[in-house]
Amino acid sequence: MAYPDKIKLMDWATNHPILWNAGNKQAWIDNWRTVATGEFRMLDPVGTPEKQGFKSCCEDSWDLFQARVRFKIQPGTLFVCENEVAWCLENHFDGPDGSGFQYSLETYQFTKDGSVNIRTYYRVPTHADESLGDIFKAYLPENEGGL
Repeated sequence: MAYPDKIKLMDWATNHPILWNAGNKQAWIDNWRTVATGEFRMLDPVGTPEKQGFKSCCEDSWDLFQARVRFKIQPGTLFVCENEVAWCLENHFDGPDGSGFQYSLETYQFTKDGSVNIRTYYRVPTHADESLGDIFKAYLPENEGGL
């Protein structure tokens, strides 16, 4: 089996934030399945314990983050190189002082067996952070002080 071609990866990447922001979980899942039908492995972010499986890497993240975080791929930062995708994502959220956002760098490596390896890089908020601390208390309980 071949890994997804550039057209499929570009379609997936374009639809990823659109479907997330629309709150359409099933369409977002279906979009993932157009490019990755195998195993999922994720370091989110790098430096924290690896997550494995579609539920842990995608569905659990949706359930925890989607209601409060909106995505925007920063213009000019979407790269598709062979079987890998990278982008700089703006993660928008409402905080106590109004709207804010935090950048994350994200890479996706798609393999010939249909699997995907995800690596993200961002500053993890402390559990006391007024905007997202409660989410990260659930998502990364061992990182109370952030990263």
